[in-house]
Amino acid sequence: MKSDSNHIASTRTKIITAIIYVFLTLLAVIYILPLLWVVITSLKDDKVLMISPWALPARPMFENYTFAWTMGNLGRATLNSFIVCSVTLLISMLFGAMAAFAISRLRFKLSKAVLTYFMIGMMIPVHCVLIPLFIQFSSIKLSNSLIGIIIPYVTFSLPITIYIMVGFFDGIPNELFESACIDGCSVFGMFGTVALPLAKTGFMVTGLMSFVANWNELLLAMVFISKETKKTLPVSLTKFVGPYNTNYCQMFAAIMIAVIPTIIVYCCFANQIVEGLTAGAVKG
Repeated sequence: MKSDSNHIASTRTKIITAIIYVFLTLLAVIYILPLLWVVITSLKDDKVLMISPWALPARPMFENYTFAWTMGNLGRATLNSFIVCSVTLLISMLFGAMAAFAISRLRFKLSKAVLTYFMIGMMIPVHCVLIPLFIQFSSIKLSNSLIGIIIPYVTFSLPITIYIMVGFFDGIPNELFESACIDGCSVFGMFGTVALPLAKTGFMVTGLMSFVANWNELLLAMVFISKETKKTLPVSLTKFVGPYNTNYCQMFAAIMIAVIPTIIVYCCFANQIVEGLTAGAVKG
């Protein structure tokens, strides 16, 4: 009797596992197929695309990528995006980690209120502050500058950074901080020698989320930047769409140039992202 029940349980587990794998496979196909179609389309001619949008190109047209890179000025735009995202990443991670450590470990009376205050920033859509920010930045000569978009990028990156890092700092055992305190370590010393090394996975998660989000951001960069030499990559992609004519194949080539860096980064650090999100979800 016991053997039959174990056999039934084992069969049920195998069926559930098979269903999960089938579902995940279908989900992967749903996500990969559009990207694969974009890659194939970027190697076609517009006439071939209109006649047979799903067919493979008879001759791959790599000149679409050359045209997108040169005529679209994507080299300068890529550099601008990299500068903006890198500076935003460093500032948001530094101040976000310091704020999260204070909220998680200093245990002052208003720590929960401060955390709630930062969390409110996650609920404010960028459209609500777009016009006031534009008026303010124009008055202080920050429009048409990379600093003018770095400041709002940092502001919108801080809430999620603080929220995730608080979870990581809460998961560090109190005994480690107590030992460091007994050894004469200051608050800044505990932050630098105990908290930061143990929360490096959290930095990986928040860093990648912040970098990818700001790399793909369009609205703020389009509103605040009008100079050609200051435009970021997403804004430069809009030049491939005209009011009367659009070269779709060259546009898709430009899109692939913009997407490839984020794909490479995510593929290199996918395991760290999953591990970090799982660890950060458990608070000790």
